[in-house]
Amino acid sequence: MEPTLAIIDDVNRDDIRFLDERLYEFNMEASGHRDGRELAMFLRNDAGRIMAGLYGWTWGGTCFIDKLWIHKTWRGHGLGMRLMQTAETEARARGATQMVLGTHSFQAPDFYVKLGFERVAVIDEYPKGFQDIFLRKKLSPPAGDRRPA
Repeated sequence: MEPTLAIIDDVNRDDIRFLDERLYEFNMEASGHRDGRELAMFLRNDAGRIMAGLYGWTWGGTCFIDKLWIHKTWRGHGLGMRLMQTAETEARARGATQMVLGTHSFQAPDFYVKLGFERVAVIDEYPKGFQDIFLRKKLSPPAGDRRPA
């Protein structure tokens, strides 16, 4: 019997987690890299509400930043810089030699360029009227580590 195909716009997060886990299993087998680790950090107010956060992972020598968000009342106070610097320090400690992320032209591409990221690819008209920009920052090894970068 053929599997049933369903198009859904109200997605169950457990189903997405299932896909993520199966894809990671495949990627480990195909690449031989089995060192994947999630990376997340949050800044909370006194009530415990998330006011800023970063989510990504390290895998195969790369730190991928998937999400960076700062509550609008906290923007412009250095929190994005603090989160990114902390992520970079942790990425180096995990042996990453580069960081990779994507942002839209209406988000913060110049912020990432100021942090040493270089634009490596641009997709025009995503979303319509804007660009999707992919950036990379090469990392040197942690201080005291003499491995080549």
